[in-house]
Amino acid sequence: MKTRKAQSAARGRKRSGARGAPGGARDPTRRNTLRSRDPFLERERGKYAEPLPSRELILQTLETQGVPVSSAKLQQLLGITDVEREPFERRLAAMHREGQIMRNRRDAICLVTRLDLIPGRVQGHPDGYGFVIRDDEGPDLFLGPDEMHKVLHGDRVVARESGTDRRGRPEGTIVEVLERANQRVVGRLHDERGVLFVTAENRRISQDLLIPPRDALNARAGQVVVAEIVVQPAKHAQPIARVVEVLGNYADPGMEIEIALRKHALPYVFSRAVEKVCAKFTGRVVAADSAGREDLRQMPLVTIDGETAKDFDDAVYCEPRGKGYRLVVAIADVSHYVGHGDALDGAARERGNSVYFPRRVIPMLPEVLSNGLCSLNPEVDRLCMACDMTVDAHGEIGDYRFYPAVMLSHARLTYTAVADILEHPHGAAARSHAGLMPHLANLYRLYHALAKARAKRGAIDFETIETQMLFDAHGKIDRIVQVRRNDAHRVIEECMLAANVCASDFLRAHDHPTLYRVHEGPTAEKLQALRDFLKGFGLHLGGGDTPHASDYAKVLARTKERPDAQLLQTVMLRSLRQAVYSPDNVGHFGLAYESYTHFTSPIRRYPDLLVHRAIKSVLHGKRYAPGSWQELGAHCSQTERRADEATRDVDAWLKCYFMRDRVGETFPGTISSAVAFGIFVALDDVFVEGLVHVSELGTDYFHFDAGKHQLLGERTAKRFRIGDRVRVKLVRVDIESSKIDFVLEEKG
Repeated sequence: MKTRKAQSAARGRKRSGARGAPGGARDPTRRNTLRSRDPFLERERGKYAEPLPSRELILQTLETQGVPVSSAKLQQLLGITDVEREPFERRLAAMHREGQIMRNRRDAICLVTRLDLIPGRVQGHPDGYGFVIRDDEGPDLFLGPDEMHKVLHGDRVVARESGTDRRGRPEGTIVEVLERANQRVVGRLHDERGVLFVTAENRRISQDLLIPPRDALNARAGQVVVAEIVVQPAKHAQPIARVVEVLGNYADPGMEIEIALRKHALPYVFSRAVEKVCAKFTGRVVAADSAGREDLRQMPLVTIDGETAKDFDDAVYCEPRGKGYRLVVAIADVSHYVGHGDALDGAARERGNSVYFPRRVIPMLPEVLSNGLCSLNPEVDRLCMACDMTVDAHGEIGDYRFYPAVMLSHARLTYTAVADILEHPHGAAARSHAGLMPHLANLYRLYHALAKARAKRGAIDFETIETQMLFDAHGKIDRIVQVRRNDAHRVIEECMLAANVCASDFLRAHDHPTLYRVHEGPTAEKLQALRDFLKGFGLHLGGGDTPHASDYAKVLARTKERPDAQLLQTVMLRSLRQAVYSPDNVGHFGLAYESYTHFTSPIRRYPDLLVHRAIKSVLHGKRYAPGSWQELGAHCSQTERRADEATRDVDAWLKCYFMRDRVGETFPGTISSAVAFGIFVALDDVFVEGLVHVSELGTDYFHFDAGKHQLLGERTAKRFRIGDRVRVKLVRVDIESSKIDFVLEEKG
């Protein structure tokens, strides 16, 4: 016989079990055999308090059934409770958007893989055709103009392979549009006989957007506008839109940036929630913030950055330690002010990184932090995370430790000033910083040790040309100059590399997940193509099927003084893959590190902020779980690419504007790229690139050889190859398409 207390407890357990799962246990996985065998149950439990069936289990269940299944039947099979029904339907909707499942005409759920359909994303071409870039990385499906009429660049679709075109490419037919990528489009408004339409600034969107006159927002023809699509394209209908913002005239100062922000969907306005959080900051470090931190305010830490820099992430200090050195790299402690999941964190995560345009920055964090509390400005207290290392005389890092600290930057130095001090230790700049001279000298000696270790490690050091645009009082380019890296740049670079390596090693040693900065070596196809190319120059790349960075470095060293060195370096550089963020540590090929991450720029890069939080968690004996590290890595890699594309667009527009009054002039230059339709030429001194179309190369048929990176004349055997010197005449500048056209100078 149960006691009253036991009976009460039993009734409590029954009520507890009933809540959230009618007629069953609180955890449905306990009463559903299928769900209890979910191979990803633990992953789902880590993400949700009450886990749903994983996508993998849903797909496996549909596969086992062997026929299309109704939603009700699938819910029954998986034991979906009433409270789970809505989130389960959201999961199915997400799987539909990503092309894993579809619903047939009877609303039954089907596996896309069983329908012989191919999910992917549409990539448009300015000439009106396009491709489906498949999710499974198979060969892209060609979409003719009729198929592209149904979609816009970026849309997610499922397609069926329908044949091959004249060039042997697989052709596709769009079966269903899963997700529309374009809700708003930036472009120019046109008026042709009373018919208004917008041509998109993104040339991959080749369809014009029709604008009803009542929805033009009083914009004039020729102005740049933002149009919101109200009717998406269909087989027999053009997209219809309405103007929601008038940006102004195409040549207005700063218009190129306004266009790029909207074209690439860059977040550029902080929300009211973010502004509300920022209003609470006092602008200075208070005593409570410094509690429990090591005090580095007496240490002569300094920042060394470019002349125009306003946000200072890092400060450095070096002193002799036995036969080696003690290096302290202090990094702004952004994680103290930006908490996981708060409004600031959401904005930083969405942006992924700061975007640096000429004369304008779109910061990852609001100015009160990026240029204020989190910027290591001189002569003010700042919170930081310190990486305190010992480095031996050979540049090898020994012991290190991470700790939160409070610091005070003793000087804001520039690369130019420090290079001058190092080169002229008795000059005026050195005398004005006499108190810092011994520490700068220590940093310089440390740099030489680290550089030797870098060479021994075999890291690749490509010599690339960096440029800077100088503007006039009207905001237009006055001239473009080359920026030369000096020893001060190299000092800071090696210090940052050392801190990043320690951060990676620290998290790996404590088995804590993080985002590594990974750079894989060449693919097998690109490696073979590179070896075939080098063979034609009497060169050999060692390393077998898995070459090391040192193998690349050896070839570069052998070709440094050759007249074709630029050609060889360019081809070697293009053989490598792009660096990305990933929780899977595959090492950094170019830097020749087995493990590497980004720790030193949390003001302007979200991955660095995540690394700081992970390090702090380890220091406190905890684990930081921001969500899916895999998804975060993909997101941060994507925002980095987005920023690069936006800045390239702006640079191209500005260079076109700069060159528009120089049509008819001739310039010397170097072939920077060869493609099937011509050669791109980079001009000396002005650092602008343009196209010589294949039809302008001479009276011959020219054939493109991708392996040799050249165009070769069929009859004349005239060759145009990367690195060749040419002289060209500027014949056309199209600001709207950001294109510059040259012809070869005729020799008299």
